[in-house]
Parts: sequence; C-alpha cells; structure tokens
Amino acid sequence: MKLIREYTREAGLRNLEREVASIIRKVARKKAEGLAETVAVTRRKVEEFLGAPYFLRDEEMDERTQIPGVATGLSWTAAGGEVLYIEASQMFGKKGLTLTGQLGEVMKESAQTALSWVRSHARQLGIEESFFERVDLHLHVPEGAIPKDGPSAGVTLVTAIVSLLTGRPVRPRVAMTGEMTLSGRILPVGGIKEKVLAAHRLGVKEVLVPKRNEKAVKEDIPDNVRGDVKIHLVSTIEEVLEAALMPGDPMPPARRTAGTWG
Repeated sequence: MKLIREYTREAGLRNLEREVASIIRKVARKKAEGLAETVAVTRRKVEEFLGAPYFLRDEEMDERTQIPGVATGLSWTAAGGEVLYIEASQMFGKKGLTLTGQLGEVMKESAQTALSWVRSHARQLGIEESFFERVDLHLHVPEGAIPKDGPSAGVTLVTAIVSLLTGRPVRPRVAMTGEMTLSGRILPVGGIKEKVLAAHRLGVKEVLVPKRNEKAVKEDIPDNVRGDVKIHLVSTIEEVLEAALMPGDPMPPARRTAGTWG
C-alpha cells in the first residue's frame, strides 16, 4: 500500500512493478555482499531502499487549507482521480482577474462564472458589494506544467473565492467536485468513482458531490470507502459553502472588507 500510494501514480501496474523490482535488486546486492539474515520489506525498509516518497500530500492538505482562499477540488485524469488545490489571492487593483496553472477554456469560463456569482451575492455572503471596484483577484491551480480543463472545478473555484473574501478557511479534509451554473445550481459531473477514491487515498473525510450524481455514488463507490468518507449530495452553491467553510467570522468586521486587508 505504501508503494502504491507514495511511489506510483498510474492507470496500470508498470511503475509499481519497477519499484518492487528495484527493491528486490537491492536486497539481492546485499545478499551478494554477504548479508546472511532474511530481509523483511517493511514500511521503513521501503524508504531505506527507494528514498523519500515521490507522492506524499497527506500533510500538505492540512497545511494548505489552514489559510483562507485555498479549496480542495477533485479531478479526473487518465491515471484515475486526482486531488487538486485551487488558490485565490487578492491585491489592490481594479476589476482584474488573473488565471494561472495552464487552464483550458472551459475552466477559465468556470472561473468567470464563479466570480460573477460571488459578485451578485456579495451582500448575502457578508462581503462589501463594491469590493471588485478596487481589487484584483488571482486564481491559481498549482502544478502549472499539467494542463487542466473541464467544468467540474466550478464549485471549488467559488469556494476558494468566498473563503478568501470572507476570511473563513475551508474545513480541513473536505474536498468537492461539481459544475455550477450562473444561478448557483450544481450540475452533475463524470468520474465520481475515481474522484472519491482519490479523496479517500489522501485521507479526505468529507466529499461534496452533485445530488444528480447520487446514482453513481450508490452504485460505483465501494462500501469500505463509503464507510470512511462522508459524502454530501448538494444541489446549490449555498449548500456547498455551508458544508465547506469554517463557521463564524474569524476576522474583525473592520478588516473584512475586501481590498483592505493588510
């Protein structure tokens, strides 16, 4: 399990086979050098033979979501599901929106939709309605060398923006997927099984999934995963924000106006 989760990312087993073979060769060399006792390949021995893990993002999730403006999303790739982080930042400016991370056209449109929804619901969210008059927003999806596209990041984009502007961090170990409309409805997306399995692999405890994907949740998600991960079926972006954001107002009202944080 350690080899699968921390040393490989693939649809098949070729790289896993290579890592196992690498361990066997190193054990064989020790035998050739005169090692007499039997070698038990434990978790500790794996790191001794292969070095530090290539994919170790369990602790990273807790660290990155501690600050407002970072939300955890789920995506589908040819190698299965992946967890991705969407980061939002603001600076003094005037109605600027910067998107980075090698995003495709569909994902860029989702970002525009997310911002428009937040602006039109600013009062209900406790954000000054004219905030965009004097700030620039920057949305970034790390690992910029990897192309990213598709509509399923819509709910994550909204959550990152609202988290930033309200000062409310996203709850730890919560991930989400879903396309959103301009009116705030959540539309179904594909790859639910792969996405939930990816979340489970990284220790996510709660996943927000479109209600219209309920059939996929009931039929495709293994029972052991459903026992470990709480799956929320959501129909509106308001439900997403209620489930995803930390409660309360951690910042004094005087500092909550967007564009005035120092």
